[in-house]
Amino acid sequence: MPLVIEVAAALIRDRDGRYLITQRRHGSHLAGLWEFPGGKLEAGESAEGALRRELTEELGATFSVGKLAETVRWEYPDRTVVLHFYDCRVEAGVIEPREGQAMAWVEPGRLAAYDFPPADRTLIARLASRR
Repeated sequence: MPLVIEVAAALIRDRDGRYLITQRRHGSHLAGLWEFPGGKLEAGESAEGALRRELTEELGATFSVGKLAETVRWEYPDRTVVLHFYDCRVEAGVIEPREGQAMAWVEPGRLAAYDFPPADRTLIARLASRR
């Protein structure tokens, strides 16, 4: 039976409409690719709860989790990933990478210039046309 991993990811925009993206760390699945910050759900954890926890661990600030923007199911050779993308905002604190990951604020139309996992590509095309 294939491994199924549930992931929650944040679509965080700044005042200029740019999205926050981070680079996957070495030693992780798809290392070196860019992604929207977030992480795996733990047993019994809601997607929203997992996202709040992961964002604070990775980025230091606290975030509010808004509406679900999209869910993507993607089949990799060794696993299936179900990604839940939520619109999020900073509630308090300063965003800073706490795990040594690279971080960038990118205009929606320029997201496609970054190397993302295949599971993110349809969403990236939608974000480029989203207002």
